[in-house]
Amino acid sequence: MIDLDSQPTLSSYYPLTCAGTAGSVELIGHRLVDLDQIVSRTCIEGLHVVLSNDPLGQLNTLLLHAPDGRLRLKNLLHVFEPFYDVVLIDTQGARSVIVEMSVLASDMMISPIPPEMLAARELHRGTLALLQSLAPYEQLGVRPPPARLLLNQVNLSRRDTRLIIQSLSADFVAHDKVTLCSAVVLDRVAYLNAASLGLPVHRIDYRPSPSGGLSAAQSMRQLALELFPEWHRLIDPASAPDVCARY
Repeated sequence: MIDLDSQPTLSSYYPLTCAGTAGSVELIGHRLVDLDQIVSRTCIEGLHVVLSNDPLGQLNTLLLHAPDGRLRLKNLLHVFEPFYDVVLIDTQGARSVIVEMSVLASDMMISPIPPEMLAARELHRGTLALLQSLAPYEQLGVRPPPARLLLNQVNLSRRDTRLIIQSLSADFVAHDKVTLCSAVVLDRVAYLNAASLGLPVHRIDYRPSPSGGLSAAQSMRQLALELFPEWHRLIDPASAPDVCARY
């Protein structure tokens, strides 16, 4: 995980077993690619993070004036490829050079949105505007990735939530750049508990609720398989029935 948010929530989520001596400023600002220095190890085996150490947002100003600003991360990511299956880049929600750089470096953009029509439509407009502004980079051989909108904190028992999901699905049904994820993140206290414990949510909420709702582990599995169908044999419950116990 690469934390490029100046409010480093991701950097403080998991307890660290070994903290690197450097972080996002050195990676992006100084082009430091020594993984022993920039990578910190979390308490989860195989899950590592480049910590955010830019509380004043100075990287944004640096990249704004750098000739390679919006392409810098794309040119640095190759150093992670031999060692990691997935690199997750976390950014702030507001439009910035950091966000544009991260989008151009990515194979997929995921934007969580609340189940509120006005907020969802505003994010829709903002996402389309962002992708359109980056379209000229295709002339350089850099194609902006497809965007996936992910409904977050969803309460399916509310009628207005179901109507919003139906409306958004209809809005994006014919769109080739932005699609709405079929999987949703439900509004469950398990996510707050997981954050308090510094654990993945599927480790503490892996049984369906008494009312028949999906557990957080089931929701995360659905989302993972939708985003990465090639993981089916790794995390499908039919092929790995003890996945929650092992992970």
